[in-house]
Amino acid sequence: MGEQGKTLAGMLADWGLALQPLVCERCDWAYLAPVGAPPARCPHCWQGPLTPVEQADGLPYAAPPELVLPFTVSEAVLALRVTDFARHIPFAPRDLHPAALKARLQRLYLPLWLVDGTVEGTWEASAGFNYQVVSHQEYYSDSQSAWATRELQETRLRWEPRVGQLKRTYQNITAPALEEEARLREQLGSYHLGAAQPYQPEVVTQAAIRLPNRTPDDAWPAAVPAFQATAAEECRQAAGADQIREFRWTPTYTGLHWTLLLQPVYATYYLDDEGVPQPVLIHGQSGQLSGARRASWQRAQWLALILCLVAVALGGLSLLAAVAGFIAPPLLPLAVVGLIVAALVGVGALIPLLVVWQFNRRLSPGSR
Repeated sequence: MGEQGKTLAGMLADWGLALQPLVCERCDWAYLAPVGAPPARCPHCWQGPLTPVEQADGLPYAAPPELVLPFTVSEAVLALRVTDFARHIPFAPRDLHPAALKARLQRLYLPLWLVDGTVEGTWEASAGFNYQVVSHQEYYSDSQSAWATRELQETRLRWEPRVGQLKRTYQNITAPALEEEARLREQLGSYHLGAAQPYQPEVVTQAAIRLPNRTPDDAWPAAVPAFQATAAEECRQAAGADQIREFRWTPTYTGLHWTLLLQPVYATYYLDDEGVPQPVLIHGQSGQLSGARRASWQRAQWLALILCLVAVALGGLSLLAAVAGFIAPPLLPLAVVGLIVAALVGVGALIPLLVVWQFNRRLSPGSR
């Protein structure tokens, strides 16, 4: 990439605007943020303070990207996703409401490596070809009260060995720039890379940029299977096959060129019962949302306590009515009804606790 010999100041100057390098003391995520407008909290964990970094050896790769995916999710979709997230949690924490989530939204870019390269080598595989088999089946027809024959068509697969030579140039093979790439991709989904635009300084003036923690050398082993899958699909097409399996090759890679791409994400959070921030991420293209969905034990316990107090009060009044029933017999049926209602309310006090327990047990943190 040709950036190893540059100083931190030199790499930051290449971005075309004044940026400040920061690192979270809690989760170790490293960022670049516009000077004078750094995030108040780490947009990843929302707990650790962001500390300025003065030396290049204290940062991962800090050179500017070549491509950026713009934020394209509409404000209407963004508001809908946030509202739905807050609405569909029973006994949601008091801090979890759409206004708070929207007020805390932080634009964030996540890095991704793209690699181009020429591949040359010999390959072999089993190519599968679909073919139709016609057979006949005898069956008894109730409508005709007789035996009849019907024709059946079955698709089968014929495997044949294939070998060949391959020399192709593949572009924009993705490779992770973050150790957390697989988890983030599972939470948010993929991006439409065809919408990428050349980097311009103004696109990051209102956002924090997560710096890569995987170099191209670290990311290369993850890119190799993608090269192989792409080559296997082209060999399948060249063979005219419907399927391909047991693809093996002896590739030689030349002309590798790495490109850093920035992917858009909205980050926000809410506070749980203990006041701990719970991160929420929103895909900057599709609006897909991911975050820890947790119901509030505090709210459920308060409701359960209120119901218990109501049950105790009803029970006490009913007992007084029962005692008074010895003097005024018409009060006895009311006392019995009151005791039954008090028992039902007391049992109902367990329902909020059971609802919260079941919800939190079913949905682990990070579920969508």
